[in-house]
Amino acid sequence: MSQTQAQVEVAEVHWLMDMMQTVDVGLVVLNCDYRIQVWNGFMENHSGLTPRQVRDRYLFDLFSEIDEDWLRRKCDPVILLKNKAFTIWEQRPYIFKFRNYRPITGSAEYMYQNSTIIPLTDPRGQVTHLCIIIYDVTDVAVSRIELESMNGRLRQLTKTDFLTQLFNRGHWEENLIQEFRRLKRYNHKSTLLMCDIDHFKRINDTYGHAAGDTVIQAIADAVRKNLRSTDIAGRYGGEEYAVLLVDTDMTQAAVLAERLRQSVEALQVSYNGQVLKVTLSLGLAEYDATMTEHRQWIEAADKGLYQSKAAGRNQLTCYPG
Repeated sequence: MSQTQAQVEVAEVHWLMDMMQTVDVGLVVLNCDYRIQVWNGFMENHSGLTPRQVRDRYLFDLFSEIDEDWLRRKCDPVILLKNKAFTIWEQRPYIFKFRNYRPITGSAEYMYQNSTIIPLTDPRGQVTHLCIIIYDVTDVAVSRIELESMNGRLRQLTKTDFLTQLFNRGHWEENLIQEFRRLKRYNHKSTLLMCDIDHFKRINDTYGHAAGDTVIQAIADAVRKNLRSTDIAGRYGGEEYAVLLVDTDMTQAAVLAERLRQSVEALQVSYNGQVLKVTLSLGLAEYDATMTEHRQWIEAADKGLYQSKAAGRNQLTCYPG
């Protein structure tokens, strides 16, 4: 080899070392016993450990946060089959628990990472080392998480009544239709409760619509407090609420509805230093196998509600009685 060729090769090695130290990805080379052989500048900057400090150290002793069984399941096939392997942040946020210092994604405490695991072979083609390349994907991950969170909030908004935070009428009725279809297939019992605030117009006319909104919210809170985990409540109209009592017969439903009526009667709704007293009229209807569509179920519960109104309000009526 001529002196010029030797100089070129030395220069090439120098350039490669420079690139390895300055490239904006982590480069870690392990031997097959998972002892660290190469540790580039990215890894040093984020771990605070120099190449000399980590050289020949057992990876899992040095970084106890790494799930050894999981990483071995990723790396062992790379050694045996000489194929690359990949990890992505959606499955596991990181391999190395590095703190995130990016200003744009400062909301993330730790760096999100993708990685590629590459087999390194000797001249005979035997895998002697593994190279793990670490990519900082925090910006992408945080953007995706924030977008999904925003989409989740938007989906929730499309289901929720803004004032009461109960289901809105559309989403509540979708649940009722699903339950109606279930009851058509199986011999179960469910009961529908419709309730309405008594003399609500008088509250609005006397104290104003802001007072009316306060009352609507207070009743919604009372409905929530009396619900079981399986019950599905919604704001059906302006001052009307609907509750689907799943797997509940009329007798059981009447106990729950009467408890709600009494809790509302005992309410003291504060508004501008005044205490407003309100009551509910309620109607119950159990699912009937002769019903052909869910609207008939709503109409039956409504009839019970209107009978309560006609009989003097602040009471419960089961329909048919």
